Amino acid sequence: MLKKLCDIEDSCLVIIDVQEKLTSAIPDKVINRLRKNTSILLNTANALNAPVITTAQYPKGLGPIESFITKNLTNSSLNFEKTRFSCLGADGFKTHLTKLNRKQIILIGIEAHICVFQSAIELAADGFDVYVVIDAIASRELTSYESALLRLKQADVSLLNTESVLFEWLRDASHPEFKSISKLIL
Repeated sequence: MLKKLCDIEDSCLVIIDVQEKLTSAIPDKVINRLRKNTSILLNTANALNAPVITTAQYPKGLGPIESFITKNLTNSSLNFEKTRFSCLGADGFKTHLTKLNRKQIILIGIEAHICVFQSAIELAADGFDVYVVIDAIASRELTSYESALLRLKQADVSLLNTESVLFEWLRDASHPEFKSISKLIL
């Protein structure tokens, strides 16, 4: 069920667990798509001043967040380390979301069937409008990715692609950032 369009004034981009040891286990074609679309969404969020939050699942064992993300984070971006699979299990995560006062969570990252899925379900249960960007999430196995999409759809979580997010955030070709953002996808 479509809730409403993504609204840049009400959105927060959450990047889940795009860490070196996890990305190295995902097929090249899939992880390259995720990296490309994550970069597009991150650069657009920065250009439009949407808050960005990252999480890292047990970084001592799974390594740091990939550098293509960390080098593009702004000073206002926060990273939360966690051991619980849902991002809501990270100390301070929910408090930070509450302070941001944004109800739409644009969710991307790894792995679709574990941390992304559990985060989406718990955020939705907590009253947030959750939008999972299907071309910016990944799993090691295609069947795991597909089962995550099926379960998210059954849970009425909004599924969309990177371009949909961009153009819903912009809303109009007369937006001052339209040309620069549309160049990211062309």
